[in-house]
Amino acid sequence: MDLGISGRTAIICASSKGLGRGCAQALAEAGCTVVINGRDAASLEATASQIRASTGATVIPVVADVSSRAGQDALLAAAPEPDILINNNGGPPPKPFRDVSREALLEGVIQNMATPLELVQRVVDGMIARRFGRIVNITSASVLTPLTGLDVSSAARAGLTAFLSGVAREVAHANVTINNVLPGSFDTDRLKSGLTKMAAIKGLSVDDFAAQRRKDVPAGRFGEADEFGKLCAFLASAHAGYITGQNILIDGGAFRGSF
Repeated sequence: MDLGISGRTAIICASSKGLGRGCAQALAEAGCTVVINGRDAASLEATASQIRASTGATVIPVVADVSSRAGQDALLAAAPEPDILINNNGGPPPKPFRDVSREALLEGVIQNMATPLELVQRVVDGMIARRFGRIVNITSASVLTPLTGLDVSSAARAGLTAFLSGVAREVAHANVTINNVLPGSFDTDRLKSGLTKMAAIKGLSVDDFAAQRRKDVPAGRFGEADEFGKLCAFLASAHAGYITGQNILIDGGAFRGSF
């Protein structure tokens, strides 16, 4: 399926690995110029080389902390007029809610609410002027269903969701869409790290806890970054202009709800 975005420019935050990388790969396959981002130069350059080799796309790596003003400036210097913005950032490590300090709470809000909002503010008017824009925020299934230990991440991402709900309707007239993708358990380094920490909190072995988590997923497995990226690419496509302000769950059926 031709997504109709060949030649477009996309910024994908936190994309040297995991879900961000899956999005960058899918957008490159769709013919986009992709600006990828991470803090580790060697890892980022390796990812850029692999995506170039597999797709032939132009891939621009930007080593930066996306939560800093300097990092955001660097991304926008590489792509001053992006057509697509994929907001992504690592969340705080799992922690019992009683152990969450004020500083940790505020840092979670900076990383998972303020940072994506700042980037939306900086790119959305250009998208409106050009009459095309696709903004996809990678949040979490925990926005809809509580996950023990992820209280700070869930709260910050829910705040982002609420803030942008009205904004999505405000900019829709200009063919600019804002949507959120809510991943469940995906086979990434972050999942492995989280499983290790939560297994320790619950007093279980990592293997036993991982098996327990898989049993909670009706699909019987963890998701793959590649399938996540393809959903992200469709939401960024020319065909998704009538989808906006939505929270799209991708979790193998783990959320037990009818609506």
